[in-house]
Amino acid sequence: MTIVMPTQSHATVGSGARQTRRIRMPSAMKKTVRLVATAIVLVVTASAQKPPVAGAQQFASIGNLKLQSGEVIRDCRIGYRTFGQLNDDKSNAVLFPTWFGGRTQDLVDLIGPGKLVDSTKYFVVAVDALGDGVSCSPSNSRAQRRMKFPQFAIRDMVESQHELLTHVLHLTHVHAVMGISMGGMQTFQWAVAYPDFMDKAIPIVGSPRLAPYDLLLWQTMVDAIEQNPLWKDGNYEKQPVPHEVEQIGELALSTPEHYNHEMTRQKFFDSLKKPADTRFDSNDRIRQAQAMMGLDVSAPFGGSMEKAAAAVKAPMLIVVDAHDHMVTPRPALDFAKLKSAETMVLENDCGHLGPGCDQAKVSAAIAEFLGRR
Repeated sequence: MTIVMPTQSHATVGSGARQTRRIRMPSAMKKTVRLVATAIVLVVTASAQKPPVAGAQQFASIGNLKLQSGEVIRDCRIGYRTFGQLNDDKSNAVLFPTWFGGRTQDLVDLIGPGKLVDSTKYFVVAVDALGDGVSCSPSNSRAQRRMKFPQFAIRDMVESQHELLTHVLHLTHVHAVMGISMGGMQTFQWAVAYPDFMDKAIPIVGSPRLAPYDLLLWQTMVDAIEQNPLWKDGNYEKQPVPHEVEQIGELALSTPEHYNHEMTRQKFFDSLKKPADTRFDSNDRIRQAQAMMGLDVSAPFGGSMEKAAAAVKAPMLIVVDAHDHMVTPRPALDFAKLKSAETMVLENDCGHLGPGCDQAKVSAAIAEFLGRR
């Protein structure tokens, strides 16, 4: 901000020919004006440097993002939120990416004292994954709209987050990476792709490579959208998310016991009368599902999961639910065995929702693991 300092004034006197005379500003007044101007500059500067409110939505432009496929996402912008304070030696940062269809606003209630990660101890960076409608996505890209937006991978999500951490937040190392579901998949990818970047990794109901049953589920959900006449190859006027997509998800999200306990016959029939939830854009949904289906952390190692696990340096706490039908636990448990990683196997009837049903137990285990030297 530039302050123009007046050093003299001009006044017109007389009613005939224009006459002017110079009026010198007293030195005391000049000093006062300078002091006021300096104060204004200081206030403006302090305001500009004031840190954002904890948990506020922020954005970082990372430019063109080259993908593993060789394609490029143009003018990519990443959404994120921060909680807590970074300590002096920058050793308490925890990266927390989002799940399928999730946004960082959905993680807010999981961050804080007594929750999944304590923001009074850790500087938590929650990041919106590619394709969630907040970070660069088919639904919000100006340069590559809808299905012209290139297909990306879980590794590309990780690369976008690496750009955010290193070039925007100036972090070259984090204490931990943790995430739930697709966030857990990103955590596995982080641990393999950047083994020296974190002290610890905590994938929760995630997978290093989806099992065939999982692929069946996600492909069926994609097919339900693409076979809807409203989809029109992604150029739809109305979101083509039929009830079938939600119903497929509900079938896999928990277990028959949990669903029957939470639902009644009347609630079920009432749900059929409600319009489908269209908050998650259909093209975004497809691109994120494709990213999950394409995940295989062993790909750079010739398909050897043994070599992929051997590349991981960070201690891991791998959390699964024994009755998870959405991201079945066997691939994660097999990876844990190869890595000799610590595991937490939940035995509730909540399935993929297990970490939420046992949140107190999971939060306590994470707190102990993160605090361990």
